[in-house]
Amino acid sequence: MSNMIEHLDLEKLDRCDTAELAKLTRAVGEVGFLTVSNTGISACRVERVISAYHAFFRLPEAEKRRVDMAVTGSNRGWGASRSEQVDPAANPDFKEVFDCGYELAETNRYFGKNLSVYAPNQWPEAVPEFRSIIEAYYGDACSVAMRVLRAISVALGKDANSFDTAFDTPMALLRGNYYPQRPVWAGEKDFGIGAHTDYGCLTLLATDGRAGLEVQMPDQSWAQVQAQPGTFIINFGEMLEFWTAGAVKATLHRVIGGSAERLSVPLFFNPSYDTNVAPPHSENVIQAGEHLTRRFNETYVRLQAAS
Repeated sequence: MSNMIEHLDLEKLDRCDTAELAKLTRAVGEVGFLTVSNTGISACRVERVISAYHAFFRLPEAEKRRVDMAVTGSNRGWGASRSEQVDPAANPDFKEVFDCGYELAETNRYFGKNLSVYAPNQWPEAVPEFRSIIEAYYGDACSVAMRVLRAISVALGKDANSFDTAFDTPMALLRGNYYPQRPVWAGEKDFGIGAHTDYGCLTLLATDGRAGLEVQMPDQSWAQVQAQPGTFIINFGEMLEFWTAGAVKATLHRVIGGSAERLSVPLFFNPSYDTNVAPPHSENVIQAGEHLTRRFNETYVRLQAAS
C-alpha cells in the first residue's frame, strides 16, 4: 500500500501520458487524495477568489445574515459557525461557509421542480465584484474537475467521455470555508470540520496555503496535506466509490484548526440529479440527487431536527 499523496500534472493527464495515468490509478485506488497543478487556473486567480471570500466573511454578521442559507432551507449563501455537523460523534463544526451552485436555465429539465440542490444562488451586495469573481471561477473549476474525471475514466480502462453525459446539469457546489483560529476552550470533540468522507463524486480544493487539512492514510495515520494557491487538492466522495465499484476510494479527512485562521475553497462536483450511481451491472438504483439530499439533511443542524 502506498502511504504517499501523489502530485499530478493535469496537462500530462489530458494527453493520456502513460506514467501520469499510472500515478493517477494508484492515487485514486489506494489513498483517495492527490494534488494537481498545470490546470490553467493560476495562483493569482485563486488568490483573487480567496480575497473575495475573505471580504465577505469579514462583513458584520447582520450583513451576512441577509444571505443566510438557514432562511431559504437550501445550501445557497452564508452558513453560520456550528450550522453543520459532519461527524455525529463530534460537536458541530467550527467554521463559516458561503455556498453557490449551478444556475438552471428555464429550458432545463430540472427547472421549476423545486429541488434544493439546484436552488437559486444568493449574492451579497456589500462586496462589489464578489459575484463576478466567484461565478467565473465556478465555471473554470467545473471544467478542471471534468478534465480530472475524464483522466480517471481512461485510467480505469473506460472511454474518456464515459462520465460526460451524467454531468450535463451538475449538482456542483462551490464553497468558501472560513476556519477561524482554534479557540482556547476547544476540546477533543471540537473541529473546524470533523472526520468525514465527502458525499459526492470529486472535490477540487483550492486553499490559501496554510496547513490544516488532514487525511487518513492507508496505514490509518493522519497526514497533513497542504497546497499553495495554483495547486489543487483532489479527493473523492462516496458516490464515485459506489459508481466505480470501489475502484476509486472515498477517504476520511478532517480539519482540527490551529493558531491561524484559514480559508479553503472546495468545488464539490457531482452529476445531474437523476443519474444512477449504483455500481456497474448492479440491479440497484442509487439516484445521485436523492443520495446527496439525504446526506445534506443529516449534516445541517437546522435540518437534523426536521428529518
